[in-house]
Amino acid sequence: MYYLGVDVGSVSTDIVLINENLDIIEKFYLRTKGRPISAIQQGFKFLKEKYSHICINGAGTTGSGRHISSALIGADAVKNEITAHAVAALEIDKDVKTIIEIGGQDSKIIILRNGVVMDFAMNTVCAAGTGSFIDRQAERLEIPIEDFGDYALKSNNPIRIAGRCAVFAESDMIHKQQLGYNESDIIRGLCEALVRNYLNNVAKGKEISPKIFFQGGVAANIGIKTAFEKALGYEVFVPQNYNMMGAIGAAILAKTSVEKTGKSNFKGLSLADSSFQSKSFECNGCSNNCEVVKIQENSIPVGCFGDRCGKWQVV
Repeated sequence: MYYLGVDVGSVSTDIVLINENLDIIEKFYLRTKGRPISAIQQGFKFLKEKYSHICINGAGTTGSGRHISSALIGADAVKNEITAHAVAALEIDKDVKTIIEIGGQDSKIIILRNGVVMDFAMNTVCAAGTGSFIDRQAERLEIPIEDFGDYALKSNNPIRIAGRCAVFAESDMIHKQQLGYNESDIIRGLCEALVRNYLNNVAKGKEISPKIFFQGGVAANIGIKTAFEKALGYEVFVPQNYNMMGAIGAAILAKTSVEKTGKSNFKGLSLADSSFQSKSFECNGCSNNCEVVKIQENSIPVGCFGDRCGKWQVV
């Protein structure tokens, strides 16, 4: 028995294959690049080449592109990122009470008590503190992103960087460079500034209690992890598959759904060889004038997205 989890985000598309014991059999991290359908097809092509001999019993989707991916693959569970990340974390450790998740374009906090999500918050409008902003600074400083966190740990005298806004943070970093501060102190200051920004905005008013999990792509940055531990006074744990937790949660939710219903809607891995076309049109049914996107697979409509009332969601 195998189950598939697909997490389609703005930066990456993560695909995970698990067995009935929830062991990870395969995982793919793919750049979305504004083309989620192509990213999913690429992942399915890898799966088809390597696992054509197995039967996948169900699939789940999450992420900002979960509804589109659900229509494409025939998902059995379609859940938001909050639920998917919480399910994956609790499968690893039932004692998790706080999840810090920072991805490429957004960040979120999830508060759990007794295995139940009690509160959450998301930041989707500001780049400060997200993976894309850190990537940009690493590129500007000509430092490999894999080494960015290690630079922070070398600092003995971190400087204060304005971290509330991505534009101000970058300007402040450039100013500090011009004053002659070394890179390690600047990077350590940036890490601490981004953590302050997260705690003062995303986590504002939330009760952060241990055990704390740090998930999402930014969790690979040891400098950010260390800054969180310094600010919170608690140990912060980074799970082994920190950058795949959404997809893992979606796969677990798919397994639960299939076991409950006794059937699956999954269309199979043939999606890899399909031809997709998308067309947009403006609906004039009301004053909203929604721009609707219609997706066809091999000239057969599979779904419409973008309408507020749901009129076009059934094709």
